[in-house]
Amino acid sequence: MPFNPPYAPYDPTDKACFSYETVLKRWPIIITGVIDHLHNVCHALSIEGSQLAVDDAAGRARVQARVQEGTGIIEKISKLKYEMARDRALEHIPDDGGADVELYNSELATLEKENRNTWFTAPWLYAECYLYRLLRSFFLQTEGWKDADPFYEQKMKTFKHSSKSVIQLATMMQDLEAEKETLRSNPETLKVLFNEMIQMCLWGNATDLSLLTHLTEADIQNLQTVGKDAQAARQKFILKDDEEAVWNHVQTLKGGQVDFVLDNSGFELFTDLVFADFLVTCTPYVSKVIFHPKLIPWFVSDVTPPDFSATLAALTDGALFAEADGVSPAQLANVRALGARWTAHHAQGDFALSVDAGTPLGGGAAGAGAPAAFWTTARPYWDMRTEAPGTFGLLAASDLVVFKGDLNYRKLTGDVRWPAWTPFKEAIGTSLLSPANRWRLTFSSAGPLAGAFPLLSLRTNKADVVTGVPRETAEALDASGEKWRVDGRYALVSFVPRN
Repeated sequence: MPFNPPYAPYDPTDKACFSYETVLKRWPIIITGVIDHLHNVCHALSIEGSQLAVDDAAGRARVQARVQEGTGIIEKISKLKYEMARDRALEHIPDDGGADVELYNSELATLEKENRNTWFTAPWLYAECYLYRLLRSFFLQTEGWKDADPFYEQKMKTFKHSSKSVIQLATMMQDLEAEKETLRSNPETLKVLFNEMIQMCLWGNATDLSLLTHLTEADIQNLQTVGKDAQAARQKFILKDDEEAVWNHVQTLKGGQVDFVLDNSGFELFTDLVFADFLVTCTPYVSKVIFHPKLIPWFVSDVTPPDFSATLAALTDGALFAEADGVSPAQLANVRALGARWTAHHAQGDFALSVDAGTPLGGGAAGAGAPAAFWTTARPYWDMRTEAPGTFGLLAASDLVVFKGDLNYRKLTGDVRWPAWTPFKEAIGTSLLSPANRWRLTFSSAGPLAGAFPLLSLRTNKADVVTGVPRETAEALDASGEKWRVDGRYALVSFVPRN
């Protein structure tokens, strides 16, 4: 029997929840952006075709065919946008060769029986995953657009806009690398640095990390003091903070393996790589970091294998950041050196992707059965052990699995209406329920993921589901009128050790 939640999932039938605003406003904006992007690409292709030699009939035909296919994709996406606004029923995903088509459609068939299969009635988590899988299907059903990522340019542009922070952190990492032998033998300093790395990955903010350049013996005490002060200032915004428990666990490792289940590309991926570099270079605790990307364009900004490779290439080349205000040749050299070091880490196996770095969108021939394919299903992670045993096996071998971001948190907790004070270890999977009484609970103290492997979730609140918050805190925030569950001002650092 499957594990089922004791509460209903979030859905847009409750207009007070963020899911309603998402379907009403956010998704149409995203869809319109894809349409505009495709119009621009098709226009550029038309110009390209018109400039080909008159006798290049094959070239002209190739460009024309791609433009026609692109126009067809635009028509399908426009129809999708129209039907979404009118709360039409979700259509079954066509058989486009993807192994997950049957899974999506079987879940949709269940929703049809429950009359919860329209855009404004379907569970938010399912509908949002379905949306991106359906968009992918439109591209897969063509010849010339199978490898197209409609969000790629946007991701790289956003990364470029973070040039100042990238340059700052690259300089810091060069300083850390120079002091690595001192750091590896100084647990007190490592603890402060570790906490700051957690904060960096949590908030995606490099500002406070300027303090980490104080690395001489004379400045260690100052570093610890400033670090504690910075932590205290941020504490009121971290509603659940298991940093101490995570650090205590990491200290027990020797040459261990850490896995990152990635979220966003661009600067967030960069900070994940910074954290990983710190772990393998500056501590004795970790010798390998494995990164888990998505195999298809996902939730606009999620990391795909091509994104990972493009990030390392952009850093090694440096040109993407050369136009930043006030950047010096020395600073740009630090960026290139960092890119070269990470590329070497990847070549040597200190950094690894869970799939080959050259994997095309969709995973190529191996994509259908690849463990990474689980990340782009709509399944909550408490189903991982039974529905994706290959994925579960990879994570079970890890010494620490870091789940990044809001979507991973929603999938860890099933995106259901847990009371905010529900312990996190209970929310990452619950006990068995009778199918005849779907929402009644036969409770256990922890779910199927709790204790399966050391698990750390780093999440700023951008969706309604929240767990692990003291009841009095949650009720006070609810009473205040703040949009504390969705506005990104508050965060959760949630850790569950291995049993």
